[in-house]
Amino acid sequence: MPPKPWSGRGRPPRLLRRNRQHQPAAVKALAIDLPAKAWRTITWRQGTNEKLTSRFARVRVRAAHRDYWQTTPRLEEWLLIEWPKGEDQPTKYWLSTLPEEVAFRTLVETAKLRWRIERDYQELKQEVGLGHFEGRGWRGFHHHATMCIAAYGFLISERETIPPSGARRARPIPFARAPADYRPRGSAAADPTSHSKFDRDDANAARTRARPNAVEMSLLRDQVRPLPTPQFVTP
Repeated sequence: MPPKPWSGRGRPPRLLRRNRQHQPAAVKALAIDLPAKAWRTITWRQGTNEKLTSRFARVRVRAAHRDYWQTTPRLEEWLLIEWPKGEDQPTKYWLSTLPEEVAFRTLVETAKLRWRIERDYQELKQEVGLGHFEGRGWRGFHHHATMCIAAYGFLISERETIPPSGARRARPIPFARAPADYRPRGSAAADPTSHSKFDRDDANAARTRARPNAVEMSLLRDQVRPLPTPQFVTP
């Protein structure tokens, strides 16, 4: 409900209200009350033994958790409900901020990506070595995680070529050549300064060129004092 009417004293009310007629609905009750035509059987991917299929329904809703502390209603979201055949009640619920015109199958596939993400994270920690990092700095972890993710991405790319995921490649992965002007960080050929335009000389070039107008330079000669001659005194 909208805020209370302003009585003319104090600050104008801004918070939303509830009463007996305006109460949030539980997602379970909402799912049970949906008509039969709202449910669709959708297959989202191929599993290990068979295709993964279940029954889903989706509804546009607004989250009502503690909305009485809000001044405006929350934005509409997709409520995705999974109710497999043979179950007494729905088993899973998702709230999604995907666009309103998103396809039903795309919504289901996106919701089911969570299992794949958790599986990838588990393999990263156990198989590739992400869980072996014992450092204390962000830089070290960043380098360690980068190498693990790159290795895991390579393994996934190779797994896609193994039947039944895909047809095996007849030729290996093409070798990507570095550009001609590529300079590894920290190498001798790297620019001596962060702004190469301020340093016009090549770091590897021999700088033995004679000065065109060499002139004599006077130097101060340090006076060399002779060491004192040792003297021996006898009693």
